[in-house]
Amino acid sequence: MSGHSKWSNIKRTKGKTDAERAKVFTKIGREISVAAKTGADPSSNSKLRDVINKARKNNMPNDSIQRAIKRASENNMNNYEEVIYEGYGNKGVAIMVTALTDNRNRTAGEVRAAFDKHGNGLGTPNSVSFMFKKVGELIVDKNATNEEALFEIITLAGADNLEYDEDENFKITTSPTAFSEVCSALDNAKIDYEGDIIYSSDIKVELSDEDWESLDKLIDKLEESDDVQDVYHNAK
Repeated sequence: MSGHSKWSNIKRTKGKTDAERAKVFTKIGREISVAAKTGADPSSNSKLRDVINKARKNNMPNDSIQRAIKRASENNMNNYEEVIYEGYGNKGVAIMVTALTDNRNRTAGEVRAAFDKHGNGLGTPNSVSFMFKKVGELIVDKNATNEEALFEIITLAGADNLEYDEDENFKITTSPTAFSEVCSALDNAKIDYEGDIIYSSDIKVELSDEDWESLDKLIDKLEESDDVQDVYHNAK
């Protein structure tokens, strides 16, 4: 995966306990509520549409999705803001953490504690972000369709690239603005996929199995925070 253990995390999420799954739903629910602040109709709010699609791919119940949308009208939702933290893991791995928080001091403390215990410290703004770019990335199972048909569908929808990932599945890359259109095209073609808009890096740091164990501990610790939405890195 480009710069992030996103897809391994998605696979792990599917096998999680009910308590862990509820935590994932809470985070996605907060993301839905924040997105819905600019419009509760997903047909005219592409960001909300993308997050709802993410929720459904994670098997979040529709009732929970609708409740999250309704919460957008609550006054306390006005206080949530997106914050990005940058830091380093072992062996110089660059890490970006996105969070939705109503208390910057609390979230910064939790993120800093995770980096201090399992990484090489929290960095300053722009210390690692210059190595990342924001892209849409989607994974389609290699048995879901053939390459020629998939290429035609996604190219017409505005995708940038189609290649194979490390598991020989199809990996589609899009610009953030074309992401929704490519998702819609796959939905219309009844092709299942996993996807999100992510931070990806072309600058890679190769890790041993032991180093990966250390990085996983840092990611797990960061994701324990209710405020942390996603963790991205450039390890391979």
